[in-house]
This record gives sequence, C-alpha cells and structure tokens, in this order.
Amino acid sequence: MDTQALHTERDRSSVPDTGAGERSRFVRKGWLLVVAGVVVLLLFSTYVMQPFLIPSGSMEPTLRIGDRVLVNKLAYRFGDAPLRGDVVVFDGTGSFVSEKPAGNPVTGVLHGAAAALGLAEPSETDYVKRVVGLGGDHVVCCDKRGRIEVNGKPVDETYLYPGDAPSSVAFDIAVPAGTLWVMGDHRAKSSDSRDHLGEPGGGMVPVGRVIGRAQWIGWPLGRWSSVGRTGVFTGIPDAGGSRG
Repeated sequence: MDTQALHTERDRSSVPDTGAGERSRFVRKGWLLVVAGVVVLLLFSTYVMQPFLIPSGSMEPTLRIGDRVLVNKLAYRFGDAPLRGDVVVFDGTGSFVSEKPAGNPVTGVLHGAAAALGLAEPSETDYVKRVVGLGGDHVVCCDKRGRIEVNGKPVDETYLYPGDAPSSVAFDIAVPAGTLWVMGDHRAKSSDSRDHLGEPGGGMVPVGRVIGRAQWIGWPLGRWSSVGRTGVFTGIPDAGGSRG
C-alpha cells in the first residue's frame, strides 16, 4: 500500500479553501458598502435634499408627470420663509387632508424609504404647489381681466398651463399669519387651496408644514433644469410684514 499517497490526499483535503473565504469576505464588505450608501442617501434625503416624484399634472407645464424634483429642505431652515412664486412641497395633513391614512406600518416604512430616494410616489399627504399668497395677504379672483389680485395688484401669471384661466372659482380671502395660499400651475387640473375653502383651515397651509422648495428637475436627463423663481410677483405691496 502506498501510505505516502494516502497521507498526501488527506493533507490536501484538510487544507482550507482560502479562495472561498476571500470571496465571502468580499461579498460581506460589498453588502456593508451598499447598506452604508443607502443609509447616507436616506440621511441626506431626510435633512438636506430629497428627490420627489411628480405623480400628477397639476403643476404642468412647470413640472410634468414622472419628473424627479430635488427638494431643498434647507431653504427655509435658517430664518428664511417661503416667498410668493416659490414652488414648495408640503405635508397637507390638517389642511388638504384631515389626517394621515391608516396603513400597514411595515409597508409604510418601506414606501417612505423608497419615496425618500425618489423611487416611489410620495406620501398621499404630500403635495407640490406654487405659493400665491403669504400670511397677511389679501388674495382675490378675479379682476375685470380675469387675473388674480394680491393686495390690490393684478398678477400676470405667465407660468400657467396654456389655455387655463387663473381660476374658474371666485374667491376673496385674507391669508392668516403663518400660513400660505397655494395653487397649481395647471389650474384646470389642480386640487389646491381653492378646493378646501369651506373646510377647517380654509385651504391655508401652515408654514411649518412646508417640507422644502423645489429647486431642480433632476430626472429625466432631458428635463434637467432649475425650478427658477418667477418675477411675476415683483412689486406686490407688502401686507402684514410679508415679502414679495
């Protein structure tokens, strides 16, 4: 019997597969990097800049269905406040909806994480609209030429969807301090402050519910552009300390 050969075979079988160990460690490191990257993205999205998937045409032509808008969450964190003409994302709980809809908490967390990365539609209570009136403003629709007036001055809203009237609903409201009057650019397809006039809060959005200002259209690439501030409200007289 060739005992040397048997010993050699046993020795080979007892040698650990270092290649498999290296591959396993590489896979673990890869997953750790992925998890760390997702955590960093979620933190960045939570506190700095969040992608927001546009789910409807209420802000056309400025924002289209499927656009991913980058929302600047620091825009109003250091003493600045929304201005007339800003396109803002806000939580409509208590103004546009009475309360957050109940649902599976696990599903809610997963959907929230996907929405925070711009991979899913936003929460049912999140909205994107344009600020038309600030706290203290007197907003009226419409004048003899069909235009909205803010503090007695008519506004030529050049950003409206072609063919849309400024409003098919007449209103005459005084915006309470600390709140906003908001409207969509596609007035014929926008459910906005006008639709909640008779409800608690009167369609006004508390400034504290504003998540941030829509700053950039990040996707699709052909739509990459800033969501610039409009100058149509320039010259609006101040009311109650508001800024135009």
